[in-house]
Amino acid sequence: MDDKRKHPRVEIEELAYVSSGGSVMSCVVRNISAAGAAIDVDNPAFVPQRFRLVLAKDSTVHDCRVIWIQKNRIGLAFIDG
Repeated sequence: MDDKRKHPRVEIEELAYVSSGGSVMSCVVRNISAAGAAIDVDNPAFVPQRFRLVLAKDSTVHDCRVIWIQKNRIGLAFIDG
């Protein structure tokens, strides 16, 4: 399958947090690029369509929107802004 992404993704395994409306849920970032990421969560049903992704290592914050969900993995696009 051809990868049609504009930006190459880097495979990582980094702790992060889904933050929205005062609630926070831990997740693991599996890959990341300048335009988005894929994360693993315990229960995708609790992840809102738009949220902030906070990387634990350096507290980098990305505003995100959900693009796809496959089992416990969620594909995200970073929102410019």
